[in-house]
Amino acid sequence: MFSYRVSFFGHRTLYAITVLEEKLEDLAFELIRNHEFVEFYVGRNGDFDISVASAIKRAQRRTGKERSALILTLPYVVKDIEYYEEFYDEVIIPVEGKHHFKAAIAKRNEWMIDNSDLVVTFVQENSGGAYKAMKYAQSRGVDLVNIGESMPTIIFKY
Repeated sequence: MFSYRVSFFGHRTLYAITVLEEKLEDLAFELIRNHEFVEFYVGRNGDFDISVASAIKRAQRRTGKERSALILTLPYVVKDIEYYEEFYDEVIIPVEGKHHFKAAIAKRNEWMIDNSDLVVTFVQENSGGAYKAMKYAQSRGVDLVNIGESMPTIIFKY
């Protein structure tokens, strides 16, 4: 079976995310409908990642789970991993080794992009990890959709 692989990156802190979650769910639904099997790679580092996971779960309820997998892609081992194994279809730690935790996140992001057919970002600022991931995906020639471009600014400003 051929898997179409999709990774997601977005800003850590967001507000007014209802419209964003609707867009994410519609995108996940269309990807599942249009491909034999879809692997959704997501992290767990903030509001965007949580929104993505929730939207994919809703899309899976609409389509059934036979044609997709929600895969939590961690940068390193975490405690209480059993909780995550119950929520996600699969939990992986693709980059082994001893890295500082921030470096491990960047290495995990590169792995996700290098192993994806499509990268979906929500980037509205030219800084941060999501922005760096978007730039890395562009440099690698991976298909990219930045849904942050088509939406009003919803990043929380302190």
